[in-house]
Amino acid sequence: MTAHELRIDRSLPLGDEPATGHNRWHPDIPPALRVSPGDEVFVETRDALDGQVGPDSTNEDVEKVDLGRVHALSGPVHVEGAEPGDLLAVDLVDVATEGFGYTLVSPGFGFLRDEFEKPFCVRWELDGGFATSADLPGVRIPGGPFMGIVGVAPSRELLERADRRERAIDPASGPVVLPSPLSAVPASEPIASEALSTIPPRENGGNVDIRQLRAGSRVLLPVFVPGALLSVGDGHFAQGDGEVCGQAIEAAGSVRFTVTLLKGRGRERNVTSMQLERRVPDPVAAVEARAWFATTGLCVDGEGRNAMEDLTLAARNALRNMVAHITAEYGYSREQAYVISSVAVDLKASQLVDVPNISISAFLPLDIFV
Repeated sequence: MTAHELRIDRSLPLGDEPATGHNRWHPDIPPALRVSPGDEVFVETRDALDGQVGPDSTNEDVEKVDLGRVHALSGPVHVEGAEPGDLLAVDLVDVATEGFGYTLVSPGFGFLRDEFEKPFCVRWELDGGFATSADLPGVRIPGGPFMGIVGVAPSRELLERADRRERAIDPASGPVVLPSPLSAVPASEPIASEALSTIPPRENGGNVDIRQLRAGSRVLLPVFVPGALLSVGDGHFAQGDGEVCGQAIEAAGSVRFTVTLLKGRGRERNVTSMQLERRVPDPVAAVEARAWFATTGLCVDGEGRNAMEDLTLAARNALRNMVAHITAEYGYSREQAYVISSVAVDLKASQLVDVPNISISAFLPLDIFV
């Protein structure tokens, strides 16, 4: 086994070190590193916003963030011998974050974006396995570091297919980020204008924000281009299932992993999107193993109309009820309660079969309050 490293200078934005990473998905982005199956790889990562938020940032700074710089990924890593039809297995050996983190409520973004119109910034100190913040006094969030983004390059066909279907979405239904060269890395054409945003997850993985992707887990990705072109980033210190305000506890970090090729497995089993595996117990306990309080939501709207099996409506109702509970029980503002929900509350699909109403539960661990 050969060990490889991809190190970065976090004092510089990604645009000043373009050979180390990218912030768009495109099959023609050149690799930053070449490895062989069985090798171990250590990669340093920038935070999702590429250093635009720091310990002195304020609520007013939230709306100044250049969203074109989201997400600052490290890579791609070319895996020798990887071909379309293979599965790339990425075994996460270690995931760590730096000592500063943040969570933003950005107007127009998040699961309740229509209900939170004021920008809000929480700055976290990450130390001793916990996150604390003067912006959220009385709260201590236990860490469970993971990478929000693990993905491979899309093929040209997938890139074009994703672009077509995303352009066809009615803008009135919600924000869609289409290809744009503004702040793109690489800045070279035609990549800058063609490449896909990193914000939505797709068949190639990407911004899945699955908090179970901690050390000890395995990621299985279908390969779309020769070499796979694996990239990682968007480090999170902690997150609740759902990442409901749009962000977890975001932080720069590092990840150590090994790569294995499962030749032809993707084609043989018709694997068309990311799969996950964990065969050893996770030392970060599930929220249900701790003391908790839960709210629920059904697919009935504010005017009493019953929707049929509407998962989104039920989840929004559970989350609204949780924000109201945290505000009433602990005296936090709605913005603070929304951030707490994003970094600590888990949304669970409790039942999907009792038509017409789906039941969603929101679990709040009580040991975060100190």
